[in-house]
Amino acid sequence: MAFIDKLRNKFKMSEGRAKQGMGRATGDSDLETKGQAERVDGAARQVGEQVKDAGKNVKDAFKE
Repeated sequence: MAFIDKLRNKFKMSEGRAKQGMGRATGDSDLETKGQAERVDGAARQVGEQVKDAGKNVKDAFKE
């Protein structure tokens, strides 16, 4: 499930980047702000996944 979550987060980040760019190009500050918020949300979720992976690696290191 972690791979799918990471992929979903990457997609959300790119979708946010596209919205942000479109808002910047058209002068729509609301769209630009929404895009930036989506990008940040995706990045924060990605960091959460990385923390979970690091915790799993530490746990696995103590098993052996």
